[in-house]
Amino acid sequence: MAAAVAPGALGALQASRTRLAAACCAPLSSRWRLPGSFTGPQVGWATWVRGWMPAVWGATLWRGYSSELKTEDELRVRYLEEENRGIVVLGINRAYAKNSFSKNLVKMLSKAVDALKSDKKVRTVIVRSEVPGIFCAANLPVPTIAAIDGLALGGGLELALACDIRVAASSAKMGLVETKLAIIPGGGGTQRLPRAIGMSLAKELIFSARVLDGQEAKAVGLISHVLEQNQEGDAAYRKALDLAREFLPQGPVAMRVAKLAINQGMEVDLVTGLAIEEACYAQTIPTKDRLEGLLAFKEKRSPRYKGE
Repeated sequence: MAAAVAPGALGALQASRTRLAAACCAPLSSRWRLPGSFTGPQVGWATWVRGWMPAVWGATLWRGYSSELKTEDELRVRYLEEENRGIVVLGINRAYAKNSFSKNLVKMLSKAVDALKSDKKVRTVIVRSEVPGIFCAANLPVPTIAAIDGLALGGGLELALACDIRVAASSAKMGLVETKLAIIPGGGGTQRLPRAIGMSLAKELIFSARVLDGQEAKAVGLISHVLEQNQEGDAAYRKALDLAREFLPQGPVAMRVAKLAINQGMEVDLVTGLAIEEACYAQTIPTKDRLEGLLAFKEKRSPRYKGE
């Protein structure tokens, strides 16, 4: 069956593609409005977090953040080497506060994200907890994986939802439980959970403050992989590392542009999404990596991509 196109529609679409191409070449905006404001001024991510970010789950959930400052490293950034070169692990380490947010942690996260955004050598980021049994990304252009080996309740799950891929141990516990405290998820949970598992089921889980284990989370599509926990308590992290290794051989520019095309395309209709894909695809054509990929295929060898 032929589809009818209104006069001038093709020209309008082509014009919109030009605008989309410009949008795809520009950095993504990461502006937020302060809690409780739908019309107020937009602020940066770190400022917004200080306004209201549910804690990652200790004995309770807190509104705001902890002002405690400790000398221990609250955020451990590890650049893996050898065969894992290109993989960066962000480890949240506030054992005494069950990984709840502090001024220092927010500052360190903001700095780490800014540094990772501009580092072309970074291929994949894994977010995990350095505190056994408790889990605790941001708008990064590279793939992000949440490794959930313990509790990810409230803000912890919201951090995981901000990642591209989530893996968990079968013994892990996760849920948006804020309604138990007469508040709602304030770190993106009401928006990202419906996009991940569907509106009806997301409402059911938020309304009931239900907590899921790893198997249940996998069944509803909240996570991609579920593993039996090992004696070391890091089964999810090990799986995340395996996935990150799978990503390493691929073209870095292509990975970033593919993520951009998927993320932006999911927010619009199909026609506009296809235009976004076309604009993003165009960004890979003039790269040295594309030529290296063709040459490597011809010479029957592994490509040596440089992210250029």
